[in-house]
Amino acid sequence: MTQSAPRQHHQTTLAILAIGALAFALAQTTVIPALGDMQHELGVSSSDVTWLVTAYFLVASIATPIFGRLGDMFGKERYLAVSLALFAIGSVVCALSDSLALMIVGRGLQGMGGGVFPLSFGIVRDEFPRERVPSGIALLGAVAGIGGAIGLPLGGLLADQVSFHWIFWLAAAMGVGSAIAVVKFVPESPVRTPGTLDLAGAGILAVGLSAVLIAISRANDWGWGSTKTLGLIAAGLVVLVLFVLFERRHPAPLINMRTMARRPVLTTNLATLLVGFGLFGTFVLVPQLAQLPDATGYGFGLNATVAGLLMAPGGIMMLFVAPLVGRIGERSGSKMPLVVGCLVAAGGLVGMAFAHSSIALVILWVCILNGGVGAAFAALPNLIVQAVDAHETGEATGVNTIMRNVGASIGSQVAASIVAGHLLSSGLPEDEGFKLAFLMGAAGGLAAGLIALLIPARRAFKARPSGQAAAVADGIPVR
Repeated sequence: MTQSAPRQHHQTTLAILAIGALAFALAQTTVIPALGDMQHELGVSSSDVTWLVTAYFLVASIATPIFGRLGDMFGKERYLAVSLALFAIGSVVCALSDSLALMIVGRGLQGMGGGVFPLSFGIVRDEFPRERVPSGIALLGAVAGIGGAIGLPLGGLLADQVSFHWIFWLAAAMGVGSAIAVVKFVPESPVRTPGTLDLAGAGILAVGLSAVLIAISRANDWGWGSTKTLGLIAAGLVVLVLFVLFERRHPAPLINMRTMARRPVLTTNLATLLVGFGLFGTFVLVPQLAQLPDATGYGFGLNATVAGLLMAPGGIMMLFVAPLVGRIGERSGSKMPLVVGCLVAAGGLVGMAFAHSSIALVILWVCILNGGVGAAFAALPNLIVQAVDAHETGEATGVNTIMRNVGASIGSQVAASIVAGHLLSSGLPEDEGFKLAFLMGAAGGLAAGLIALLIPARRAFKARPSGQAAAVADGIPVR
């Protein structure tokens, strides 16, 4: 009997996957402090330059389930390398761009890196010993929050000290390095799901998500109650309903709606939407508050770089929390870490709303908030992975990532609208606006925690062999 090739140690694989996931997560927020510089250099309006954020989220939301499905069908490592390579190409395009149109194209290509999360989750499930799967997935899930937290100060530092172009050169270097490492060192998974790619479903999903996300991203300019905003959201929702109906009848759907309708998956995805809505907007609110003049009585007069650094301790807190959540998941499941994380984050936001008179207090609340966010982000993908079969991992975690992105987009825009709706005679935001925005985030976190209580309890992962033996044990087709 032929012996199978020895599998690489799972911690090495995890390190490679984490670097790729971090590159994509950083790209979500590193551009935000540099938008003003980009607007000036490209000679465009403030509303036009926000397309650099919109294009990234839009393409990422569409590409995520497609890459997840392709990975399930043809090999997760192969398509992870492709996703990272496209991300790196997009980063180079942005770094060399001298026009808004070309930079939007580059940001769209960067968004193709959205496949990194579902593909990485699938690789962890396929390659790790079963008792180590929750810890691996928890760390990768928390990377999304860590990247968001440290991306703001990093982007501000690069934009202030060198040039915003270096934001994209850094992303390109991380993308190229990760893609090469995946090809050379991450073993090919034996778990495959034969089938065809549902191109028609992908097209319908792209139209529906595009309409909704564009409307949300432009709502502050058009007005939330405007005909254009409401009409585009309504049209997008209609198309998404048609997508669900189409997928239910398709013999090889892009997204299996029967899987998505299972109670554990449905409730986890709803909690994910609320986590994104309630907690992601604070990544922008805290630096904005810190940059207001001292004369307001609640601002600190910090520059963009130092204001962003207020979020850095929270990112470190997530890094400590994720392994703890993973170990809890190994023993007793990830439901309670999600509930506790949501409630802790909500408490941190309530504290921020009522007590942000000093830098020390802000850092305290940021650490509490991000400790809760880290626990939630670490628990959510584990709940999805535990609720679906191995061959459904890519598409299921891809949909979960979309829910997080959509929730983050809505929450960020609503928070910005609340702050913009409360202005002093000088035109500066007043404290009441920040207070209400923080309380809105707390309400979202609390709602997510309550929804999480409805998630059925799952047993912890049982030990199993990794690699091909694991696939055979699970009864998955092996090619």
